Amino acid sequence: MEQVRIASLALDPRTDQPVIVLKPLTEIPGHGRLLPIWIGHPEATAILLALEGVETPRPMTHDLLSSVIETLGTMVEKVEITRVEGGTFYAAIFLRGEEKTLVVDARPSDSIALAIRSRAPIFVSSEVLENAAVPDESIEGLDEESEVEAFRSFLDRVNPDDFQSQ
Repeated sequence: MEQVRIASLALDPRTDQPVIVLKPLTEIPGHGRLLPIWIGHPEATAILLALEGVETPRPMTHDLLSSVIETLGTMVEKVEITRVEGGTFYAAIFLRGEEKTLVVDARPSDSIALAIRSRAPIFVSSEVLENAAVPDESIEGLDEESEVEAFRSFLDRVNPDDFQSQ
Protein backbone atom coordinates (compact mmCIF):
# COMPACT_ATOMS: atom_id res chain seq x y z
CA MET A 1 0.00 0.00 0.00
CA GLU A 2 1.17 3.49 -0.83
CA GLN A 3 -0.19 6.60 0.82
CA VAL A 4 -1.55 9.11 -1.70
CA ARG A 5 -2.77 12.67 -1.78
CA ILE A 6 -5.38 14.31 -3.93
CA ALA A 7 -3.47 15.88 -6.81
CA SER A 8 -6.54 17.37 -8.44
CA LEU A 9 -10.28 17.22 -8.85
CA ALA A 10 -11.40 18.25 -12.30
CA LEU A 11 -13.85 17.66 -15.10
CA ASP A 12 -12.72 15.43 -17.93
CA PRO A 13 -13.18 17.73 -20.93
CA ARG A 14 -14.02 14.77 -23.18
CA THR A 15 -16.81 13.32 -21.05
CA ASP A 16 -17.79 16.21 -18.73
CA GLN A 17 -17.37 13.64 -15.94
CA PRO A 18 -15.54 14.52 -12.70
CA VAL A 19 -12.18 12.83 -12.20
CA ILE A 20 -10.21 12.72 -8.99
CA VAL A 21 -6.49 12.30 -9.49
CA LEU A 22 -4.40 10.71 -6.74
CA LYS A 23 -0.62 10.83 -6.47
CA PRO A 24 1.71 8.86 -4.18
CA LEU A 25 3.08 11.07 -1.41
CA THR A 26 6.63 9.98 -2.17
CA GLU A 27 6.50 11.28 -5.75
CA ILE A 28 7.03 14.90 -6.75
CA PRO A 29 4.65 16.79 -9.07
CA GLY A 30 5.42 16.31 -12.75
CA HIS A 31 7.16 12.98 -12.12
CA GLY A 32 6.07 9.51 -11.16
CA ARG A 33 2.48 8.35 -11.46
CA LEU A 34 -1.07 9.64 -11.23
CA LEU A 35 -4.13 7.56 -10.55
CA PRO A 36 -7.24 9.02 -12.22
CA ILE A 37 -10.60 7.75 -10.96
CA TRP A 38 -13.76 8.97 -12.68
CA ILE A 39 -16.52 9.64 -10.15
CA GLY A 40 -20.08 10.91 -10.04
CA HIS A 41 -21.05 14.56 -9.80
CA PRO A 42 -22.61 14.26 -6.29
CA GLU A 43 -19.46 12.62 -4.91
CA ALA A 44 -17.26 15.21 -6.62
CA THR A 45 -19.36 17.95 -5.05
CA ALA A 46 -18.98 16.35 -1.62
CA ILE A 47 -15.21 16.03 -2.06
CA LEU A 48 -14.81 19.61 -3.33
CA LEU A 49 -16.87 21.05 -0.46
CA ALA A 50 -14.76 19.13 2.07
CA LEU A 51 -11.48 20.14 0.40
CA GLU A 52 -12.50 23.78 0.49
CA GLY A 53 -13.83 23.56 4.05
CA VAL A 54 -17.32 24.69 3.07
CA GLU A 55 -19.89 24.09 5.78
CA THR A 56 -23.44 23.47 4.62
CA PRO A 57 -26.51 24.52 6.64
CA ARG A 58 -27.48 20.86 7.08
CA PRO A 59 -25.22 17.80 7.05
CA MET A 60 -24.58 16.24 3.69
CA THR A 61 -24.48 12.44 3.44
CA HIS A 62 -20.74 12.13 4.11
CA ASP A 63 -20.99 14.60 7.01
CA LEU A 64 -23.79 12.49 8.46
CA LEU A 65 -21.78 9.29 8.05
CA SER A 66 -18.77 10.89 9.72
CA SER A 67 -20.96 12.02 12.62
CA VAL A 68 -22.51 8.55 13.02
CA ILE A 69 -19.06 6.93 13.05
CA GLU A 70 -17.88 9.34 15.74
CA THR A 71 -21.09 8.99 17.78
CA LEU A 72 -20.63 5.21 17.82
CA GLY A 73 -17.21 5.67 19.42
CA THR A 74 -15.16 4.73 16.39
CA MET A 75 -12.96 6.66 14.02
CA VAL A 76 -11.91 6.39 10.41
CA GLU A 77 -8.38 5.07 10.71
CA LYS A 78 -7.67 5.03 6.97
CA VAL A 79 -9.18 4.27 3.60
CA GLU A 80 -7.64 1.99 1.01
CA ILE A 81 -8.30 1.66 -2.70
CA THR A 82 -7.81 -2.07 -2.86
CA ARG A 83 -8.38 -3.26 -6.40
CA VAL A 84 -9.69 -2.51 -9.86
CA GLU A 85 -11.76 -5.03 -11.81
CA GLY A 86 -13.22 -4.38 -15.23
CA GLY A 87 -12.60 -0.65 -14.86
CA THR A 88 -14.36 -0.51 -11.48
CA PHE A 89 -12.34 0.56 -8.46
CA TYR A 90 -12.99 -0.92 -5.01
CA ALA A 91 -12.13 0.57 -1.65
CA ALA A 92 -12.30 -0.22 2.05
CA ILE A 93 -12.85 2.04 5.04
CA PHE A 94 -11.05 0.99 8.23
CA LEU A 95 -13.03 1.93 11.35
CA ARG A 96 -11.11 1.68 14.60
CA GLY A 97 -12.98 1.19 17.84
CA GLU A 98 -11.76 0.56 21.36
CA GLU A 99 -11.61 -3.20 20.95
CA LYS A 100 -11.27 -3.89 17.25
CA THR A 101 -10.98 -2.52 13.75
CA LEU A 102 -13.80 -3.05 11.27
CA VAL A 103 -13.33 -3.01 7.51
CA VAL A 104 -16.23 -1.77 5.38
CA ASP A 105 -16.46 -2.16 1.59
CA ALA A 106 -17.06 1.17 -0.16
CA ARG A 107 -16.66 3.08 -3.40
CA PRO A 108 -13.43 5.07 -3.68
CA SER A 109 -15.31 8.35 -4.09
CA ASP A 110 -17.28 7.84 -0.86
CA SER A 111 -14.14 6.63 0.93
CA ILE A 112 -12.20 9.71 -0.15
CA ALA A 113 -15.04 12.07 0.82
CA LEU A 114 -15.14 10.45 4.26
CA ALA A 115 -11.34 10.44 4.63
CA ILE A 116 -11.16 14.18 3.98
CA ARG A 117 -13.79 14.89 6.62
CA SER A 118 -12.09 12.55 9.10
CA ARG A 119 -8.56 13.67 8.26
CA ALA A 120 -7.72 10.04 7.63
CA PRO A 121 -4.95 8.94 5.26
CA ILE A 122 -5.73 7.49 1.85
CA PHE A 123 -3.80 4.49 0.56
CA VAL A 124 -3.76 2.70 -2.80
CA SER A 125 -2.59 -0.86 -3.28
CA SER A 126 0.64 -1.28 -5.23
CA GLU A 127 -1.23 -3.54 -7.66
CA VAL A 128 -3.80 -0.83 -8.44
CA LEU A 129 -1.04 1.71 -9.03
CA GLU A 130 0.80 -0.76 -11.22
CA ASN A 131 -2.27 -1.55 -13.34
CA ALA A 132 -4.22 1.72 -13.43
CA ALA A 133 -1.82 4.62 -12.84
CA VAL A 134 -0.49 6.71 -15.69
CA PRO A 135 2.74 8.70 -15.99
CA ASP A 136 2.34 12.08 -14.30
CA GLU A 137 2.78 14.04 -17.53
CA SER A 138 0.33 11.94 -19.57
CA ILE A 139 -3.05 13.30 -18.45
CA GLU A 140 -3.72 15.89 -21.11
CA GLY A 141 -6.52 18.41 -20.98
CA LEU A 142 -6.66 18.40 -17.19
CA ASP A 143 -5.26 21.87 -16.57
CA GLU A 144 -6.04 21.95 -12.86
CA GLU A 145 -6.90 25.62 -12.54
CA SER A 146 -9.24 25.77 -15.53
CA GLU A 147 -10.84 22.45 -14.65
CA VAL A 148 -11.49 23.49 -11.05
CA GLU A 149 -13.05 26.68 -12.42
CA ALA A 150 -15.23 24.60 -14.77
CA PHE A 151 -16.29 22.43 -11.85
CA ARG A 152 -17.12 25.50 -9.75
CA SER A 153 -19.20 26.77 -12.67
CA PHE A 154 -21.02 23.43 -12.71
CA LEU A 155 -21.70 23.80 -8.97
CA ASP A 156 -23.09 27.29 -9.53
CA ARG A 157 -25.66 26.08 -12.06
CA VAL A 158 -26.55 22.71 -10.57
CA ASN A 159 -29.82 22.26 -8.71
CA PRO A 160 -30.03 19.90 -5.69
CA ASP A 161 -33.11 18.34 -7.34
CA ASP A 162 -30.77 17.04 -10.06
CA PHE A 163 -29.46 14.50 -7.54
CA GLN A 164 -32.78 13.07 -6.38
CA SER A 165 -33.63 9.50 -7.29
CA GLN A 166 -36.40 9.00 -9.77
